[in-house]
Amino acid sequence: MKIIPLSIPTPFYVGDVNVYLIKEDPLTLIDVGPKTDEAARILREKLAAHGVKFSDVRRIVLTHAHEDHCGLAKRVCDEAKDAEVFVHEWETGHLFGRLAQDAHRDLMLRSGVPASVFDEMRGLYEEISLLTDSLAESDYKSLVDEMELEFDGGSLRVLHTPGHTPGSCSFVREATRTLICGDCVLKRITPNPILSPDPVDPTKRFRSLSEYLVSLARIRSLSPTLIHGGHGESVTDFEEIFYRYVRAIDDRQKRVVSLVTANGVTAFDIARKLFADSFDADVHRFLAISEAIAHLDLAHSEGKISMELNDSVEYYTQI
Repeated sequence: MKIIPLSIPTPFYVGDVNVYLIKEDPLTLIDVGPKTDEAARILREKLAAHGVKFSDVRRIVLTHAHEDHCGLAKRVCDEAKDAEVFVHEWETGHLFGRLAQDAHRDLMLRSGVPASVFDEMRGLYEEISLLTDSLAESDYKSLVDEMELEFDGGSLRVLHTPGHTPGSCSFVREATRTLICGDCVLKRITPNPILSPDPVDPTKRFRSLSEYLVSLARIRSLSPTLIHGGHGESVTDFEEIFYRYVRAIDDRQKRVVSLVTANGVTAFDIARKLFADSFDADVHRFLAISEAIAHLDLAHSEGKISMELNDSVEYYTQI
């Protein structure tokens, strides 16, 4: 199976996104890049270098529904006419923007985020959401864990690997133990556990960090020889990456727990202390709050700290 990585520019601090062309029948793109004229032009040029046009694409598979990965899906589909789009049903970014639902607001306010700060963040993400075209529910099909994406030259097995987002998926080529993992595994950075409502009960938070650790262990159980990530170089030394991730998460856990006081702190308080130098910069505020909440959830679930609700706000205290 021929898996061809294509590096596509994004306007985000993370840099270029990796789109993967599976040059087999049915011709498939895994992720597509953001909806910018530059990204569309570069994607078109890089596909053309391999003898492929947008209209040749028969299937678009999304690792997750963040703008840098899914933004061009509708544009490619409009030219490809009968191309199918696949995404996990727990993803919602392809339907509406992040922070757009009341459930997001409720979770943020519960975490101690002032209403004015939430409104600022939502305004920023409304602008970012312009980098993708929403898909109607009839426009996509659901990825299901363990399903097979069939090609003439073999198949890719779907692995539901939640953590970065609830519906994040990876794809494994069994014959070579090669995986395409989106933002689940990245060579140079540790993926952010994004704050999301729980897909089953939106009044609750999705336990992103706990789920992410399970996903990492599941990938490790496959003994991968090559992992293609959503950004940066491919990974050929997953064991080293795995232990680096675990150490980084453990170190961050210890730091978060050390910031919890006897009088009680909110996730918003922790985020400002953890990321004092970058907290007010663009999307970093939302990422910082997501990181703090994820680590507090994990620490609380493991009995390292206590939590109580006071005036609909969660306060964490030392045990």
